[in-house]
Amino acid sequence: MHLVYPAVLAALLFCVGLYGVLARRNAILVLMGVELMLNAVNLNLVAFDVWLRDTLHAGQALTLFTIAIAAAEIGIGLAIVLMVYRNRGTSDVDRLRDTKEKPSEDDPSDDGDGDDDHKDEKAEATA
Repeated sequence: MHLVYPAVLAALLFCVGLYGVLARRNAILVLMGVELMLNAVNLNLVAFDVWLRDTLHAGQALTLFTIAIAAAEIGIGLAIVLMVYRNRGTSDVDRLRDTKEKPSEDDPSDDGDGDDDHKDEKAEATA
């Protein structure tokens, strides 16, 4: 078996997964891109294990470990995405960046306009 065929396939899978992570806005599609990247790594591990004729089959053992970690990652990630979708109504990654809570109503120093009042006080003191 030539090592080039699985290596090229793994490179293509990794590139498709990387495109999915970088270009997509939906969090579920980003998780799918991460899974494609992990599967490309698994394919490389098994291909190199067969090519090197390792007697311990370390590549295959590491692949099983990676599959278990990926299953846990996808389970936790999907649970987080579903809870965020329930709370915010969207799974758009760009809209999830501002997860900071809004200031409370009891804070007298914040007037709710979003700017920093201390800068205004400095400008008035110097004028």
